[in-house]
Amino acid sequence: MNLKKIIGIVSVVVAAGLIIYGYIMYRQIFAGNTKFSEKEIFVNIPTDATFEDVKNIMATYVEDMERFEKTAAKKSYPTNVKAGHFLLKKGMNSNDIVNALRQNVPVQLAFNNQERMEDFAGRVASQLEPDSLKLMAAFTDAAFLKENGFNESNALCMYVPNSYEFFWNISAEKFRDRMAKEYRKFWNPDRTAKAEKLGLTPIEVYILASIVHKETVKTDERPRVAGVYLNRLKQGIKLEADPTVIYAMKKQANDFSLVVKRVLNKDLLTNSPYNTYMYEGLPPGPIAMPDISAIDAVLNPESHNYLFFCASVTNFGYHEFAVTPAQHEVNRQKYVAWINAQGIKR
Repeated sequence: MNLKKIIGIVSVVVAAGLIIYGYIMYRQIFAGNTKFSEKEIFVNIPTDATFEDVKNIMATYVEDMERFEKTAAKKSYPTNVKAGHFLLKKGMNSNDIVNALRQNVPVQLAFNNQERMEDFAGRVASQLEPDSLKLMAAFTDAAFLKENGFNESNALCMYVPNSYEFFWNISAEKFRDRMAKEYRKFWNPDRTAKAEKLGLTPIEVYILASIVHKETVKTDERPRVAGVYLNRLKQGIKLEADPTVIYAMKKQANDFSLVVKRVLNKDLLTNSPYNTYMYEGLPPGPIAMPDISAIDAVLNPESHNYLFFCASVTNFGYHEFAVTPAQHEVNRQKYVAWINAQGIKR
């Protein structure tokens, strides 16, 4: 066999080898390597996770783990694991997957209507990395509360319900500090001036708004309800708000799953600073997280002379308002008759 033939054969073998090697490399890096059916999914990589931890997490989503590992090694990922919330799309190849695991995607965190700090911590923990114990420790830190003008009873006032963007792996302390900044941003000069005009602090506005929030779900009625409570505060009349009694009952029983559809006369005797039938003025803290419409309803109340209101039996979801006790008693008797007819005893 002459030299030219030998060279030709070697060239063909080398070319074939390169093609095979190139195909293998293509398969390892650029062929699709996902096994989930959804169009896209999110995965969370914990803080301080190792590459072994990542492989255990990704095993659910990656079709060929060996291909993923080889690609990750070529891209120096095993020694540069990043914690966070990452987006994977169906059909991604190994190269795309490794790149995706380097792009921490923010989480849209939303919360509202939490009754206690414990509930709020649980809600946040369900959407971000810190667990509820770490969050509670950060939320109730005495030095932090004192520095920002709160105490344990009113600490919930710092958290204004809305939608916020966070990185999933934010620490409990950084989350809390960010919310303190959002609180100060929310209480801009306009809202602060309106609170001062009412003779209330932002914390007091929040507490009153929590009662308004619980009294009515109708946002268009909230300014009128807020006006009633502000009139009572100005005249030194007890607020006598049923939602505060219900909160006092739950707190006393240490059972916030308790459902109370009807407040009875005996419930009004619940001895708690949250019971506004027993104690004048505002309770020591909010009875829930009011949404922004309730806060702004307190800051922009309807001007009127009403001192009483009762659930309407003709316009369900709304209330009947009254100026005098006699007028209120007529409305109350209508409601009592209706609720008795429904067979609601508790």
